[in-house]
Amino acid sequence: MSPPKGPYTLLTVNNAPERATRLVSRVVETVKEQYTIRHVANAESPEAAPALLEQHKPDIVFTASMWSPSQSASVMSAARAINPAVKTLALPQGLQVERGPDAVVEFIVGELPGLIEG
Repeated sequence: MSPPKGPYTLLTVNNAPERATRLVSRVVETVKEQYTIRHVANAESPEAAPALLEQHKPDIVFTASMWSPSQSASVMSAARAINPAVKTLALPQGLQVERGPDAVVEFIVGELPGLIEG
């Protein structure tokens, strides 16, 4: 078995930092055989993201499902301005509310291979 790819640094944008940490911990645990991911920071709003993006220059950025598509797009644009190679994932708006945390983890785990290797 080959060693996991990475390490990759991850920045999340979620107005519930404890929930972001819990969900990311579950994702990291689920994919640890394939990828090494370090959660370096969480921005509590799209407006707070650019400073943290500049500070951490993450490899991966996730925006949570509470943000509108335009809010997520503005974060992704800011992330690409700092690191053109950044991998970005916007969770579908409403996913957490409609289907719960398991669906969020499942969605991210399903998207990661294409995101990282695509």
